[in-house]
Amino acid sequence: MQFENGNFTKQQIDSVLNTLPVEITFIDENDSVCYFNKPEKIIFVRTKAIIGRKVQNCHPAKSLNTVNKIVESFKSGKKGDAEFWINMNKRMIYIKFLAVRDSNGKYVGTLEIVQDITDIKKLEGEKRLLDWQG
Repeated sequence: MQFENGNFTKQQIDSVLNTLPVEITFIDENDSVCYFNKPEKIIFVRTKAIIGRKVQNCHPAKSLNTVNKIVESFKSGKKGDAEFWINMNKRMIYIKFLAVRDSNGKYVGTLEIVQDITDIKKLEGEKRLLDWQG
């Protein structure tokens, strides 16, 4: 696969996306789920059955209004991101939605990123040296 800044094989890009310490889900301009990665640690379980489904059918009913508001604000260009954080099973979970736009600024979809930030929140000071033996 050729990109503007280099290239990947399908296997390489799949491996890179699954190595990220975040869950990502991509929803296209028609609100259909197109992709999700499978990192080592999963926060929100997803199955291949969601591929092709409308994003509105993948969230609890109580959050449907919020999901629709986010997507509509991205499509209209009014907003470009939305972020939330929740406590779940004694962990702090960060959720960010980003409008994805092409090089002309046209909306092409939404990227959802989910990350457990519990340990990140505990960081203090600096760590400048590698602390493991090679």
